[in-house]
Amino acid sequence: MFGLKACLSGGLLLLGAAVTEAKYIVPGARWRDTDGNLVNAHAGSVVLDNGKFWWFGEYKVQGQEEGGGVSVYSSPDLATWTYHGLALEPVNGHPYIAPEMIIQRPKVVYSESTGQYHMWWHADNSSYGLLLQGFATADTIEGPYSFVDATAPLGNWSQDFGMFTDYKDGRTYALYSNGDRREGRDVYLTSYNKEVTGLDEVVYRFDKFDLEAPTILQTDKSYYALMSHKTGYRPNNVVAFRADRLSGPWSQPWIVAPLNTRTFNSQSGFTLRIKGNRKTTYLYLGDQWDSNSLWESRYIWLPITIDDAKKTLEVEWHDVYDLDVKSGKWQPIQGREYLAIDAKTSGNAFKQEANFASRGTIVTGIEGNDSTVTFSGIQGTGKPQWVSFYYQNTDDMGFGDQPGGSPDRIGGSWQLRRIASVVVNGNAENVETLYQRDTHKGIILSTPLQLTLEKGSRNTITVGGLFNGFHYKGADIDRIVVYPPEN
Repeated sequence: MFGLKACLSGGLLLLGAAVTEAKYIVPGARWRDTDGNLVNAHAGSVVLDNGKFWWFGEYKVQGQEEGGGVSVYSSPDLATWTYHGLALEPVNGHPYIAPEMIIQRPKVVYSESTGQYHMWWHADNSSYGLLLQGFATADTIEGPYSFVDATAPLGNWSQDFGMFTDYKDGRTYALYSNGDRREGRDVYLTSYNKEVTGLDEVVYRFDKFDLEAPTILQTDKSYYALMSHKTGYRPNNVVAFRADRLSGPWSQPWIVAPLNTRTFNSQSGFTLRIKGNRKTTYLYLGDQWDSNSLWESRYIWLPITIDDAKKTLEVEWHDVYDLDVKSGKWQPIQGREYLAIDAKTSGNAFKQEANFASRGTIVTGIEGNDSTVTFSGIQGTGKPQWVSFYYQNTDDMGFGDQPGGSPDRIGGSWQLRRIASVVVNGNAENVETLYQRDTHKGIILSTPLQLTLEKGSRNTITVGGLFNGFHYKGADIDRIVVYPPEN
């Protein structure tokens, strides 16, 4: 067997009776571990080992873009995460894993031949001048992992890195884009040797699509490869390819989420196939990068719908959903909507016609504490509840105090986000911060906060603006959705 055990990277996850029911998964929320700290595992991968999920990702240090090492978390349900420290720790003065070096997109697989866990990643320097793949090993899945080598795969460049294990024969493959230079805009699919200690041959090359962040998802009949366009930390429309065999031929790419949502402001990175005892579920594990504070970038984990007969794949948005990893079944949680057309505005905030908005109206002009929108009559339970704020952020249109103007203009820049204040029941001493990523003209997306509302229907939620480096404006508000508590 090629790297096959109870855990499969990017492949089939077989669930045992020890795995418990999942709590809610809330894409784009602040995910916290069992100690209450923010989960810090970016651009990572998830594997299953002895009935427990293990999540490896880039550890981002506040104020430092790279070099934090690789963190590891465990979970029984893909929703409750326990931190186990750094699986791969930076070493001062090391030529490849020093704090100033790049350790990106870590992936882990078990090697039957060596009896060890193998970690691979994109290894580089701060100028992306090395373009190598790093390799480390450990005797236990949580590590610590010991550095072995950093090499050029079969003599090629290697940038964004992915890994896939075929659940039918257990063989493991590497996926990697080979640089940003004109002659290096391909993505390679390359098989590992039996020991998963090195690559042996290129199975397929995706030519000249200029893509990165690759991952492969396998069904009983097809293989689907998901990849992102090269726009740095700015999100874009992720695309998918399909094939009957890994060696191809592969289809033309298509966009996997509604156009201009930029894949719900996320970048592809990994996919899971969870075969429960009642249903097989596929998950898209994306990153919602925040270049202003990479350490707090969010995670966008969403269900994937696949129709092998029609040869289609689509990533579905749900604010809140419940996944039972034992059965493999998931269901969206239903919330109660409160529309901006029914809310009260103050100051310069006003209701404006918008044929794409709820009942044709959106609230704009939300600035600081003087110009706000307040939703009233909100039903609460007295327990923490998720509230999704549906908004439009048209910073891609450009405005006077934004240097460079719009990214849709020549020489334009990307503002990335607005920041809003959220106050419950007029308690100005307890202000929550809501990050509202750029959407596009006429595109409404949502972002969640967990709020505690008093029991009953006399709650209010007020949205204002906070300073984000350019202005005090919040995004335009369409509606909010209040969800029931988890317990």
